[in-house]
Amino acid sequence: MTEEAAKKGRPTPSRKDAESKRKVSTLAPAIGKEAKKRDKALARERRVAQREAYLRGDENALPLRDRGPVRRFVRDEVDGRRSIGEFFLPIIFVVLLFSVVPNMTVNVIAIVLMYTVLLFAVVDGFFLSRKLKKQIIEKFPEANTKGLGMYGWLRSTQMRRLRAPKPAAAYQKKK
Repeated sequence: MTEEAAKKGRPTPSRKDAESKRKVSTLAPAIGKEAKKRDKALARERRVAQREAYLRGDENALPLRDRGPVRRFVRDEVDGRRSIGEFFLPIIFVVLLFSVVPNMTVNVIAIVLMYTVLLFAVVDGFFLSRKLKKQIIEKFPEANTKGLGMYGWLRSTQMRRLRAPKPAAAYQKKK
């Protein structure tokens, strides 16, 4: 091969020029402030509507873990009764307040109260889980009960106001 054939016939481009040809602009197209405000407002409205549908219990807005008639049944059963577990968080707060009291007797009573409520919540959860599984087998014979007892127990340990999706109002009135 001759020396002439090995040459490319043009100068090597600078790195800056070569990279600029390769890169695609990463900047978004320039849009006005009004368009940005409209987009933000529209996105906010969509998020609010999605959240409301989720709290209402709309099936399409629920995450996969909460979907289906069996899960709805578990939520309705759990929300239709009181349990010691839903009072655990407020009791922990009271125990925290009592723990700053310099009296050792008050501290011990607070800790005993906390562990007693925890024990009752676990025992209540065990029996709730068994009860739910029996009811599910009766009402939905083809349904898999795996994880449903834990789902019900964890929902029963949440404070009623903080549960999502919210307890079904129609079920509350019926009971």
